[in-house]
Amino acid sequence: MEWKESPYFSYENNVLHAEGVPVPEIVEAVGTPVYIYSRQFLIDRARDFHKAFEEIPHTVFYAMKANYNLSIVRTLALRGCGVDVNSGGELFRALKAEVEPDKILMAGVGKTDEEIRMALKHDILLLKAESRCEVEVINRIAGELGIKARVALRVNPDVSADTHPYISTGLSSNKFGINAAEAATIFLDKSFANVEFTGVDMHIGSQITTIEPYEEAITKLIELIHYLKENGLELHHLDVGGGIGVEYQNEDTFTVFDYAKVILPLLKKTGLHIFFEPGRYMTANGGILATKVLYNKSNNEKNFVIVDAGMNDLIRPSLYHAEHHIQPVVRKEENQSITADIVGPICESGDFLGKDREMPTLERGELVAVMSAGAYGMVMSSNYNARSRVPEVLVIGDTWQIIRSRENFDHQIYDELDAFVG
Repeated sequence: MEWKESPYFSYENNVLHAEGVPVPEIVEAVGTPVYIYSRQFLIDRARDFHKAFEEIPHTVFYAMKANYNLSIVRTLALRGCGVDVNSGGELFRALKAEVEPDKILMAGVGKTDEEIRMALKHDILLLKAESRCEVEVINRIAGELGIKARVALRVNPDVSADTHPYISTGLSSNKFGINAAEAATIFLDKSFANVEFTGVDMHIGSQITTIEPYEEAITKLIELIHYLKENGLELHHLDVGGGIGVEYQNEDTFTVFDYAKVILPLLKKTGLHIFFEPGRYMTANGGILATKVLYNKSNNEKNFVIVDAGMNDLIRPSLYHAEHHIQPVVRKEENQSITADIVGPICESGDFLGKDREMPTLERGELVAVMSAGAYGMVMSSNYNARSRVPEVLVIGDTWQIIRSRENFDHQIYDELDAFVG
């Protein structure tokens, strides 16, 4: 089978290491399943993004929905990144990670009054609005607080990003954003006395593997920016969103330097401060999910390798049919292999981590690594089947530390009321 390696996860003496730490060493201490992240990966991603766009004024706002562990957020914040939050809970986490309020954006198509009020009270950089109705609500709440709210409008450029329909966000058929014509009327509406419009934003989807959709969408937004300027509104920033795809198996992807080479000429024309909102790109290939083989079984011609991680730990394969590369933590010298589904213990037929994978024969107790699991893994996990959520570990060179402990059963029921009735 093919072995997936990188400077952050590689084999030494046939044992998979996270940076300088053998994965079995971590497993022996904390058990399985466990998420393991490379801090150096995060540092390098932040450095590369800043380097690629150093020619223009820019800010990288990490989209923390990809992985909101406080240590992950803090690591990126210390490397000059702001944070893009999508809820009151994410805002709370960003502040706990000591991100400065003026480096925080709040997005989200369905913000509650309480979330809007929380953002305004903390004086974050701006709120990103996605409808006229939302601007009206922000205007009202800002008036009640006696302040002027900084607001950007998320414009839907109606561009196809050729990605999974569940993570496409830039088409007119998607729930996100406002079409350009309506956005123009909102931007130029003088009735929003408690709102200051500061910029125009877009986000056309996730796991995008070609640059052309960005070119098309940015070109459309530049037309809107020029129109607004001609009508007396000078904006401060253009936010081109995130969505840069990463390699899970053998996808053709592009680097942030490829991206910059194509879109920098367009961005320079605007004269605006440019915002980016990468999430998956900053963390996905910097993490793995380590899991242990429980059983092998065959049903007629079908082989199954049953492991102790399931769809409650990593739902992407079940939800999106996402294909994470899966490989043994300890490589064997023999070449014998089988084709099998790698499945979990959850009571659902849709509980799988990989289907029809060619794998070396795996015995009970052997470890398997689900690669590229640093984004949309732990954040989408659940307690389905009353399973405890797994720990997270951050590797720093030759050392490592637990950055989230394994839940126990008491954690799961700590806030349930004892209301038994006889």
